[in-house]
Amino acid sequence: MLGRKIAVDLGTANVLVYVKGRGIVINEPSVVAISRHNNSIVAVGNDAKELQGRTPEAIEVVRPMRHGVVADYPTTEAMLRYFLGKTIGRLSLVRPEVAVCAPVGATEVERRAVREACEAAGARRPVHVIPEPLAAALGARLPVDLPQGNMVLDIGGGRAEAAVISFYGIVAAASIRVAGDRFDGAIASYVRRRHGVIISDRMAEEIKIAVGSAIPLEEELTCEVRGRDQATGLPRTVEITSTEICQVLQDPLEAIIAMLRSVFERTPPELISDIVDHGIVLVGGGALLRHLDYRITRETGVPCHVAENPMECVVLGAGIALDHMDLIRRALPEEEWVPAL
Repeated sequence: MLGRKIAVDLGTANVLVYVKGRGIVINEPSVVAISRHNNSIVAVGNDAKELQGRTPEAIEVVRPMRHGVVADYPTTEAMLRYFLGKTIGRLSLVRPEVAVCAPVGATEVERRAVREACEAAGARRPVHVIPEPLAAALGARLPVDLPQGNMVLDIGGGRAEAAVISFYGIVAAASIRVAGDRFDGAIASYVRRRHGVIISDRMAEEIKIAVGSAIPLEEELTCEVRGRDQATGLPRTVEITSTEICQVLQDPLEAIIAMLRSVFERTPPELISDIVDHGIVLVGGGALLRHLDYRITRETGVPCHVAENPMECVVLGAGIALDHMDLIRRALPEEEWVPAL
Protein backbone atom coordinates (compact mmCIF):
# COMPACT_ATOMS: atom_id res chain seq x y z
CA MET A 1 0.00 0.00 0.00
CA LEU A 2 2.85 2.42 0.77
CA GLY A 3 4.05 2.23 -2.84
CA ARG A 4 0.63 2.63 -4.40
CA LYS A 5 0.70 4.56 -7.70
CA ILE A 6 -2.42 6.24 -9.02
CA ALA A 7 -3.15 8.11 -12.25
CA VAL A 8 -6.06 10.52 -12.60
CA ASP A 9 -7.63 11.86 -15.78
CA LEU A 10 -9.45 14.88 -14.37
CA GLY A 11 -11.59 15.68 -17.39
CA THR A 12 -14.35 18.17 -18.04
CA ALA A 13 -16.89 15.40 -18.62
CA ASN A 14 -15.49 12.40 -16.72
CA VAL A 15 -12.98 11.45 -14.04
CA LEU A 16 -11.02 8.24 -14.58
CA VAL A 17 -8.76 6.75 -11.91
CA TYR A 18 -6.15 4.10 -12.64
CA VAL A 19 -4.34 2.10 -9.97
CA LYS A 20 -1.18 0.28 -10.92
CA GLY A 21 -1.77 -3.44 -10.71
CA ARG A 22 -5.56 -3.06 -10.74
CA GLY A 23 -6.31 -1.07 -13.86
CA ILE A 24 -9.07 1.53 -14.17
CA VAL A 25 -11.11 1.45 -10.98
CA ILE A 26 -13.25 4.59 -11.43
CA ASN A 27 -14.91 6.06 -14.52
CA GLU A 28 -17.60 8.52 -13.45
CA PRO A 29 -18.93 11.92 -14.56
CA SER A 30 -17.17 15.07 -13.29
CA VAL A 31 -20.36 16.21 -11.60
CA VAL A 32 -21.08 17.23 -8.00
CA ALA A 33 -24.42 17.93 -6.31
CA ILE A 34 -24.23 20.65 -3.65
CA SER A 35 -26.72 21.82 -1.02
CA ARG A 36 -27.31 25.57 -1.34
CA HIS A 37 -28.10 25.81 2.39
CA ASN A 38 -24.63 24.98 3.70
CA ASN A 39 -22.52 24.17 0.59
CA SER A 40 -22.25 20.54 1.68
CA ILE A 41 -21.70 17.77 -0.88
CA VAL A 42 -24.87 15.79 -1.55
CA ALA A 43 -23.59 13.43 -4.28
CA VAL A 44 -20.60 12.94 -6.58
CA GLY A 45 -20.09 11.23 -9.94
CA ASN A 46 -22.76 8.82 -11.13
CA ASP A 47 -25.06 9.63 -8.20
CA ALA A 48 -24.83 13.36 -8.94
CA LYS A 49 -25.41 12.81 -12.69
CA GLU A 50 -28.69 11.07 -11.87
CA LEU A 51 -29.81 14.22 -10.05
CA GLN A 52 -29.01 16.57 -12.95
CA GLY A 53 -32.13 18.45 -13.97
CA ARG A 54 -34.19 16.61 -11.37
CA THR A 55 -33.41 18.47 -8.14
CA PRO A 56 -35.28 21.09 -6.09
CA GLU A 57 -33.87 24.62 -5.89
CA ALA A 58 -32.08 23.77 -2.63
CA ILE A 59 -29.70 21.41 -4.48
CA GLU A 60 -27.44 22.52 -7.33
CA VAL A 61 -25.65 20.13 -9.67
CA VAL A 62 -22.35 21.57 -10.94
CA ARG A 63 -19.36 20.60 -13.07
CA PRO A 64 -16.26 21.95 -11.28
CA MET A 65 -14.01 21.41 -14.32
CA ARG A 66 -14.24 23.68 -17.36
CA HIS A 67 -12.22 23.20 -20.56
CA GLY A 68 -10.07 20.59 -18.81
CA VAL A 69 -8.94 22.86 -15.96
CA VAL A 70 -10.16 23.67 -12.45
CA ALA A 71 -13.00 26.21 -12.48
CA ASP A 72 -14.24 25.65 -8.91
CA TYR A 73 -11.31 24.77 -6.64
CA PRO A 74 -13.17 23.76 -3.41
CA THR A 75 -15.63 21.56 -5.31
CA THR A 76 -12.85 19.98 -7.39
CA GLU A 77 -10.93 19.18 -4.21
CA ALA A 78 -14.03 17.62 -2.65
CA MET A 79 -14.66 15.57 -5.79
CA LEU A 80 -11.05 14.35 -5.87
CA ARG A 81 -11.13 13.53 -2.18
CA TYR A 82 -14.23 11.42 -2.77
CA PHE A 83 -12.77 9.53 -5.73
CA LEU A 84 -9.34 8.97 -4.16
CA GLY A 85 -10.98 7.91 -0.91
CA LYS A 86 -13.19 5.50 -2.83
CA THR A 87 -10.08 4.11 -4.51
CA ILE A 88 -7.79 3.36 -1.54
CA GLY A 89 -9.75 4.09 1.61
CA ARG A 90 -8.34 6.25 4.42
CA LEU A 91 -5.96 8.65 2.74
CA SER A 92 -4.74 10.03 6.07
CA LEU A 93 -2.86 6.74 6.55
CA VAL A 94 -1.76 6.09 2.98
CA ARG A 95 -0.74 8.91 0.67
CA PRO A 96 -0.36 7.53 -2.85
CA GLU A 97 1.97 8.76 -5.56
CA VAL A 98 -0.32 10.46 -8.10
CA ALA A 99 0.02 11.56 -11.70
CA VAL A 100 -2.74 13.83 -12.99
CA CYS A 101 -3.25 15.06 -16.53
CA ALA A 102 -3.70 18.66 -17.66
CA PRO A 103 -4.23 20.20 -21.10
CA VAL A 104 -1.07 21.16 -22.95
CA GLY A 105 -2.64 24.61 -23.33
CA ALA A 106 -3.13 25.08 -19.59
CA THR A 107 -1.35 27.98 -17.89
CA GLU A 108 1.09 27.57 -15.00
CA VAL A 109 -1.63 28.80 -12.63
CA GLU A 110 -4.10 26.21 -13.97
CA ARG A 111 -1.54 23.39 -13.68
CA ARG A 112 -0.70 24.47 -10.14
CA ALA A 113 -4.40 24.43 -9.23
CA VAL A 114 -4.71 20.83 -10.46
CA ARG A 115 -1.64 19.78 -8.47
CA GLU A 116 -2.74 21.54 -5.28
CA ALA A 117 -6.25 20.10 -5.53
CA CYS A 118 -4.79 16.58 -5.67
CA GLU A 119 -2.43 17.26 -2.76
CA ALA A 120 -5.26 18.72 -0.66
CA ALA A 121 -7.32 15.63 -1.47
CA GLY A 122 -4.63 13.37 0.01
CA ALA A 123 -2.02 12.69 -2.68
CA ARG A 124 1.66 12.49 -1.80
CA ARG A 125 3.77 15.53 -2.68
CA PRO A 126 4.76 16.31 -5.33
CA VAL A 127 1.88 15.41 -7.64
CA HIS A 128 3.13 14.83 -11.20
CA VAL A 129 1.23 16.87 -13.79
CA ILE A 130 1.43 15.23 -17.23
CA PRO A 131 0.43 16.91 -20.52
CA GLU A 132 -2.67 15.15 -21.82
CA PRO A 133 -1.38 14.55 -25.38
CA LEU A 134 1.75 12.85 -24.01
CA ALA A 135 -0.34 10.68 -21.70
CA ALA A 136 -2.69 9.87 -24.60
CA ALA A 137 0.24 8.81 -26.79
CA LEU A 138 1.60 6.57 -24.04
CA GLY A 139 -1.85 5.06 -23.47
CA ALA A 140 -2.26 4.42 -27.19
CA ARG A 141 1.08 2.56 -27.09
CA LEU A 142 2.80 4.86 -29.55
CA PRO A 143 6.62 4.62 -29.63
CA VAL A 144 7.16 7.97 -27.89
CA ASP A 145 10.50 6.73 -26.52
CA LEU A 146 11.99 6.89 -30.02
CA PRO A 147 13.15 10.02 -31.88
CA GLN A 148 10.30 9.78 -34.38
CA GLY A 149 7.15 11.80 -34.95
CA ASN A 150 3.94 10.57 -33.29
CA MET A 151 0.78 12.66 -33.63
CA VAL A 152 -2.29 12.50 -31.42
CA LEU A 153 -5.56 14.40 -31.57
CA ASP A 154 -7.37 14.36 -28.23
CA ILE A 155 -11.00 15.54 -28.31
CA GLY A 156 -12.42 15.61 -24.79
CA GLY A 157 -15.42 17.29 -23.25
CA GLY A 158 -14.12 20.83 -22.96
CA ARG A 159 -11.05 21.02 -25.18
CA ALA A 160 -9.43 19.54 -28.28
CA GLU A 161 -5.65 19.24 -28.46
CA ALA A 162 -3.22 18.06 -31.10
CA ALA A 163 0.44 17.36 -30.48
CA VAL A 164 3.48 15.89 -32.16
CA ILE A 165 5.56 13.85 -29.72
CA SER A 166 9.09 12.53 -30.05
CA PHE A 167 11.49 11.09 -27.46
CA TYR A 168 9.05 11.74 -24.57
CA GLY A 169 8.79 15.42 -25.48
CA ILE A 170 6.17 17.59 -27.19
CA VAL A 171 7.64 19.09 -30.36
CA ALA A 172 4.57 21.05 -31.51
CA ALA A 173 1.10 21.38 -30.04
CA ALA A 174 -2.09 23.41 -30.15
CA SER A 175 -5.21 23.52 -28.00
CA ILE A 176 -8.67 25.02 -28.50
CA ARG A 177 -11.76 25.12 -26.31
CA VAL A 178 -13.90 23.38 -28.91
CA ALA A 179 -14.84 19.78 -28.17
CA GLY A 180 -17.71 17.59 -26.97
CA ASP A 181 -19.45 20.31 -24.95
CA ARG A 182 -19.40 22.64 -27.96
CA PHE A 183 -20.93 19.85 -30.08
CA ASP A 184 -23.72 19.43 -27.52
CA GLY A 185 -24.32 23.16 -27.24
CA ALA A 186 -24.58 23.52 -31.02
CA ILE A 187 -27.12 20.69 -31.16
CA ALA A 188 -29.25 22.17 -28.35
CA SER A 189 -29.20 25.60 -30.01
CA TYR A 190 -30.22 24.13 -33.36
CA VAL A 191 -33.15 22.15 -31.90
CA ARG A 192 -34.41 25.29 -30.14
CA ARG A 193 -33.98 27.50 -33.20
CA ARG A 194 -35.23 25.10 -35.90
CA HIS A 195 -37.86 23.11 -34.04
CA GLY A 196 -38.80 25.47 -31.21
CA VAL A 197 -38.04 22.83 -28.56
CA ILE A 198 -35.82 23.40 -25.52
CA ILE A 199 -33.71 20.38 -24.58
CA SER A 200 -31.14 19.68 -21.87
CA ASP A 201 -27.42 19.23 -22.44
CA ARG A 202 -27.89 15.58 -21.57
CA MET A 203 -30.48 15.15 -24.34
CA ALA A 204 -28.17 16.96 -26.79
CA GLU A 205 -25.42 14.49 -25.95
CA GLU A 206 -27.81 11.58 -26.53
CA ILE A 207 -28.69 13.00 -29.96
CA LYS A 208 -24.98 13.28 -30.82
CA ILE A 209 -24.39 9.66 -29.86
CA ALA A 210 -27.53 8.39 -31.62
CA VAL A 211 -27.25 10.15 -35.00
CA GLY A 212 -24.13 12.37 -34.99
CA SER A 213 -21.63 12.05 -37.83
CA ALA A 214 -18.68 14.03 -39.19
CA ILE A 215 -19.82 13.41 -42.79
CA PRO A 216 -23.26 12.75 -44.35
CA LEU A 217 -24.31 9.13 -43.97
CA GLU A 218 -25.37 6.96 -46.89
CA GLU A 219 -28.25 5.63 -44.81
CA GLU A 220 -29.87 8.42 -42.82
CA LEU A 221 -30.49 7.87 -39.11
CA THR A 222 -33.30 9.42 -37.07
CA CYS A 223 -34.08 9.79 -33.39
CA GLU A 224 -36.98 11.13 -31.33
CA VAL A 225 -36.21 14.13 -29.15
CA ARG A 226 -38.29 15.10 -26.15
CA GLY A 227 -38.22 18.59 -24.75
CA ARG A 228 -40.29 21.63 -23.82
CA ASP A 229 -42.10 23.59 -26.49
CA GLN A 230 -40.68 27.10 -26.53
CA ALA A 231 -44.06 28.69 -27.30
CA THR A 232 -46.50 26.71 -25.14
CA GLY A 233 -44.21 25.42 -22.39
CA LEU A 234 -45.72 21.95 -22.83
CA PRO A 235 -43.84 18.70 -23.51
CA ARG A 236 -43.22 18.01 -27.19
CA THR A 237 -41.50 15.33 -29.26
CA VAL A 238 -39.74 16.01 -32.58
CA GLU A 239 -37.74 13.87 -34.97
CA ILE A 240 -34.12 14.75 -35.72
CA THR A 241 -32.09 13.33 -38.61
CA SER A 242 -28.40 12.57 -38.96
CA THR A 243 -28.24 14.99 -41.92
CA GLU A 244 -29.35 17.84 -39.67
CA ILE A 245 -26.85 17.02 -36.94
CA CYS A 246 -24.00 16.54 -39.43
CA GLN A 247 -24.63 20.07 -40.70
CA VAL A 248 -24.81 21.47 -37.16
CA LEU A 249 -21.40 19.98 -36.29
CA GLN A 250 -19.57 21.48 -39.27
CA ASP A 251 -18.38 24.70 -37.59
CA PRO A 252 -16.80 23.08 -34.50
CA LEU A 253 -15.28 20.31 -36.64
CA GLU A 254 -13.74 22.85 -39.01
CA ALA A 255 -12.23 24.68 -36.02
CA ILE A 256 -10.63 21.44 -34.81
CA ILE A 257 -9.24 20.63 -38.26
CA ALA A 258 -7.84 24.17 -38.58
CA MET A 259 -6.09 23.68 -35.22
CA LEU A 260 -4.67 20.39 -36.50
CA ARG A 261 -3.30 22.12 -39.59
CA SER A 262 -1.61 24.74 -37.40
CA VAL A 263 0.32 21.97 -35.63
CA PHE A 264 1.53 20.58 -38.97
CA GLU A 265 2.79 24.05 -39.90
CA ARG A 266 5.05 24.09 -36.81
CA THR A 267 6.31 20.53 -37.13
CA PRO A 268 9.86 19.87 -38.48
CA PRO A 269 9.87 18.22 -41.95
CA GLU A 270 11.76 15.20 -40.61
CA LEU A 271 8.87 14.39 -38.26
CA ILE A 272 6.19 15.14 -40.87
CA SER A 273 7.37 12.15 -42.90
CA ASP A 274 7.03 9.91 -39.82
CA ILE A 275 3.47 11.14 -39.23
CA VAL A 276 2.51 10.51 -42.86
CA ASP A 277 3.87 6.96 -42.51
CA HIS A 278 2.20 6.17 -39.17
CA GLY A 279 -0.85 8.44 -39.24
CA ILE A 280 -2.75 10.51 -36.70
CA VAL A 281 -4.20 8.74 -33.66
CA LEU A 282 -7.59 9.93 -32.39
CA VAL A 283 -8.33 9.68 -28.65
CA GLY A 284 -10.94 11.04 -26.24
CA GLY A 285 -14.71 10.81 -26.25
CA GLY A 286 -14.95 12.96 -29.38
CA ALA A 287 -13.03 10.30 -31.30
CA LEU A 288 -16.19 8.17 -31.20
CA LEU A 289 -18.10 10.55 -33.50
CA ARG A 290 -19.01 8.58 -36.62
CA HIS A 291 -16.51 8.86 -39.49
CA LEU A 292 -14.41 11.55 -37.84
CA ASP A 293 -11.24 9.65 -38.75
CA TYR A 294 -12.30 9.56 -42.41
CA ARG A 295 -13.11 13.30 -42.35
CA ILE A 296 -9.67 14.16 -40.95
CA THR A 297 -7.93 11.92 -43.49
CA ARG A 298 -9.85 13.60 -46.30
CA GLU A 299 -9.10 17.12 -45.04
CA THR A 300 -5.39 16.66 -44.24
CA GLY A 301 -4.26 13.91 -46.60
CA VAL A 302 -2.74 12.09 -43.61
CA PRO A 303 -4.07 8.68 -42.50
CA CYS A 304 -6.06 8.86 -39.28
CA HIS A 305 -7.41 6.11 -37.05
CA VAL A 306 -9.15 5.81 -33.71
CA ALA A 307 -7.10 4.36 -30.85
CA GLU A 308 -8.24 1.25 -29.06
CA ASN A 309 -10.30 2.32 -26.03
CA PRO A 310 -9.96 6.04 -26.92
CA MET A 311 -11.66 7.29 -23.75
CA GLU A 312 -9.18 5.43 -21.54
CA CYS A 313 -5.91 6.28 -23.31
CA VAL A 314 -5.13 9.38 -21.24
CA VAL A 315 -5.48 7.78 -17.81
CA LEU A 316 -3.69 4.58 -18.91
CA GLY A 317 -0.86 6.70 -20.31
CA ALA A 318 -0.59 8.70 -17.09
CA GLY A 319 -0.22 5.39 -15.25
CA ILE A 320 2.58 4.37 -17.62
CA ALA A 321 4.20 7.79 -17.16
CA LEU A 322 4.66 7.12 -13.43
CA ASP A 323 7.32 4.56 -14.36
CA HIS A 324 9.17 6.96 -16.68
CA MET A 325 9.14 10.24 -14.76
CA ASP A 326 12.90 10.82 -15.09
CA LEU A 327 12.71 10.64 -18.90
CA ILE A 328 9.58 12.78 -19.04
CA ARG A 329 11.01 15.38 -16.67
CA ARG A 330 14.09 15.63 -18.89
CA ALA A 331 11.96 16.22 -22.01
CA LEU A 332 9.59 18.81 -20.49
CA PRO A 333 11.44 22.08 -19.80
CA GLU A 334 8.77 23.71 -17.65
CA GLU A 335 9.18 22.84 -13.99
CA GLU A 336 5.50 23.40 -13.35
CA TRP A 337 4.71 20.27 -15.34
CA VAL A 338 6.80 17.81 -13.35
CA PRO A 339 8.60 19.35 -10.35
CA ALA A 340 11.78 17.76 -9.05
CA LEU A 341 11.38 15.20 -6.30
